[in-house]
This record gives sequence, structure tokens and C-alpha cells, in this order.
Amino acid sequence: MGLAPVMTKVYRSVAENLRMLKVRQRLGKIRIQHKILGLVVGVVLLLTTMIVWQMGSILTTNLRDQLDKRLVSIGSDTAARATNELLINNTYAVYELIQDTLKNNEDVLYIFVVNPGGDVLAHSFGEAFPKALVGANSLTGEEKYHLAVFRSEVGVVRDVAVPILDGKLGIIRVGMTESGLQRAVWDMTWKVLAIALFVSMLGILAAVLMTRVLVKPIQELVTLTQRVAAGELDVQGEVHAQDEVGLLTGAFNYMTESLSHSHREREELLAQLREKEELRVQLLHKVITAQEDERKRISRELHDETSQALTSLMVGLKLLESEVSVCEVGTRLQEMRQIVSQTLDEVHHLARELRPSVLDDMGLIAALERYIRDYERKYSIEADFHVIGFELRRLAPPLEVALYRIVQEALTNIAKYANSDSVSVLVDWRGDRVSAIVEDDGIGFNVEEVTTKGGGLGLFGMQERAALLGGTFKIESRSGFGTTVFIKFPVHGDEFIEKDVEP
Repeated sequence: MGLAPVMTKVYRSVAENLRMLKVRQRLGKIRIQHKILGLVVGVVLLLTTMIVWQMGSILTTNLRDQLDKRLVSIGSDTAARATNELLINNTYAVYELIQDTLKNNEDVLYIFVVNPGGDVLAHSFGEAFPKALVGANSLTGEEKYHLAVFRSEVGVVRDVAVPILDGKLGIIRVGMTESGLQRAVWDMTWKVLAIALFVSMLGILAAVLMTRVLVKPIQELVTLTQRVAAGELDVQGEVHAQDEVGLLTGAFNYMTESLSHSHREREELLAQLREKEELRVQLLHKVITAQEDERKRISRELHDETSQALTSLMVGLKLLESEVSVCEVGTRLQEMRQIVSQTLDEVHHLARELRPSVLDDMGLIAALERYIRDYERKYSIEADFHVIGFELRRLAPPLEVALYRIVQEALTNIAKYANSDSVSVLVDWRGDRVSAIVEDDGIGFNVEEVTTKGGGLGLFGMQERAALLGGTFKIESRSGFGTTVFIKFPVHGDEFIEKDVEP
């Protein structure tokens, strides 16, 4: 096969597919109401056409059967009555019999009598008898009658041939048109058609009402859907009935309710996120400011204390060079040793403030014990420290640093704001959870009011530090009833270190 026929078939297939696609697109643009009405009208017209055609066909068949029976009856009756007259060769009496039969039967078109030799003895045509009509119907054998149907100038003619005295005296022919039959069929057809059209109109009217009842809630749902698309999520459709459309409306109402609830939750989460972002920015600013302040403080302490101490040490060394008395030298050396000792204490204090070495060397519990002892001396606040579950293990460094800084910040806030006489610290490690509780008997405060007004950056910082390692931070306080801070961290298998235990 050549390439051209193949390409021709491909082009025809593509063109056919494009035509089908266009038809589907056009059908898809038709509204449901018009589709239903078109379907109903098409079915009604089809049923009406089938009913009218079937009724006409049945009626025509029945009327033709009746017409044939009547035609045979007229022919047989006329043949019987003409027998005696033909026996006495009274042709005129036969003619009068034919005329009387025509008067009594309006739909009879003609009657004539033919003798056995084929000659017409009497007829109803007047002077001009159509000779071709004689051969249009004939008897064969011993038939009681014979029917023939043919067309003529006046339409369809049904002709019956009946023998007279078994054909010995001839044959009588009676012809009858179907015009009466056709009029009866048309009359009946028009009546049936009128009834069918009336019923069809009622069906179409019922279909219109039904489609309106059906399409109206769908149109309402379309309108509600457009409102939802525009951002109005609190819309609800009216359930008119517990049918499929009613179920669809109920599902739509449930969907919009869920969307509205989800939207409100999202807005609340966005508001919380914006609030936390503002607090994060403030915290970052505070951290940067605190870093700069700490650098200034360290710089000032190094300049004012450590630098002065080193300067004094250098001056003492200069004076020591010029001293000749052993007693004077000893005194100078003692003063210099005290200066060096004070300088070392200040350097150690600065180092502990920046990062306590005991936290890295001995762990969280030892670092907290030392910090709490210094805390009691510095602020004159009685501190009670309890530890559970840290006998043979210690946390990984990130968790230790986080817990240490959060407890440190909580104790610092108590010293600054709580006006407390005593404080209690509990650190508990059970299973895969480690928690810390810091409680004081101070004046307390309104947590929601402080956080809402943009304060409590220290609280937010502790919360953020806990969240970074998957922990939780909670604070409970009331004015006049003290404050309790709860910190909890999950501990995984790789987040703790077994201690070496000597036998």
C-alpha cells in the first residue's frame, strides 16, 4: 500500500474526530433544562408519531376487512335477488335491482352483470360502459367470490365477483371505492393526533415544571458556589427535599461549613504566626542588643578592673626593681599576689557568665547546683533544688544547654520581678522525657496580659529555645499566687550519654 492512501485515511480519521469533538463541545454548552426539555419533546414526538402511525395502520386494516365483508355481502345479496329475474330473462328487472342497490349503498361505485359468455346484461354506467372493467376480476373454479383491488380515475377500487347460480347464469360484479374508508381513517387519525398532541402538551408542561423544580436548586447551588469562590464561606443552601439534589445541597452545606471552620482556624493560625513573628523580631533585636550590652560590660570590666589590675602589677614591678630593702620587696610581692588573685577571680567570673565550664565538664546537674548556690548568695533568695533520674547518665550537650539557659532565665526573671523569698527547682528524667519545674512564691502576674501587650520577650525566648529541640514550655501564674514554669523535652536514644561508673 502506498503512502498517499494511508495519509488520506489518517486525515479523514483526524477530521472525523475533530467534528465529533466540536459536536460534544456544542452539546456540552447546552443547559440541563434545555437538554431535559429536548429529550422529553423528542420522546413525545416519537411516541406520538408511532401511536398515530400504528393506529392508522390498524384502523385501515380493520376498515378494509369490514369493507370487503360488506362488499361480498352486497354482491351475494344482489346475485341472489337477480337469479329469478335472469331465469325468466327479465333484464329490465335486473337493471332496476342494480339501481335500487346503488341508492341504498352510497359508497358502491358500480354494479354490472355478465353472462357466461362474457356479455354485459345490465350495468349502472349509463350509456358508456368501460369494457376493460370486465377483465379486471374473474372467477376461477368453484370460488364463492373473488376480490380484486385496482386503481382507477376515482382512486382505489375494491371489486368483488360473485357467481349467479354457481356461475350458470353469469357473474355479478360490485365495485366500491376506498374514499369513505380513507375519510374515516383520516378523521380517526386527526382525533388520535389531537389527543396525542394534547397529552404531549401536558407532558411537556409537566417536564417544564419538573425541570424548573429540578434545576432551581442546582442554579441556587451554582450561585452559592460562585459566592464561595468569591470568598464568602458562610453561605448555606436550602434543602427543599430529601432527594439526590437535597443530599447534594446537604453535602455542599457541610463542605462550606468545613471550609469556613478551616478558614477561621487558618486566620487564627496566621494571627498567631504574625504575633510570634513580631515577638521573634523583638527577641532578635533584644538578643542583638543584649549581645552588644554584654560586650560593652565585658569590655568595661576588662578595661576598668583587669586592665587597671595589670597596670598596677606593672607599676609594682617597676617599683620592685628600684627597691633595695628585702622587707619592702616582700610587701610589694604580697600586694602584687593579691592583685593577680583578684584579676584571676574576675576573669573566672567573666568566663562563667559567658559559658560555665562545669556544664561541659560535669553536666547539667553540677552546673545548676553551682549556679543555684551563687544565685542564693547574690540575691538572698532561698533556693531548693531536687534531681530525679540523672544518677548514671547525662543529656546530650544541646539538651543540657537548652535546659540550663531556660532555668537560668526563669531564675533571673524571679530575681528581677517576682519579689520572692524562696524558689524551688525540680529536674526529672523519666523514660523518654526530661522535665524541669521552676516555682516561686512571689507576687505573680497575668500571663495573657503580659504576652498580649507585647511584653514577655524573655518568656518567648524560653519558649522558642524549647521549641527548637521539640520541647514544650508552659507558664502558670496569678497575681498574688506565685509563678510556675514547666519545661519538657523528649529524649531519644542518641540524646543521652551513659556515665562511667567506677566499681
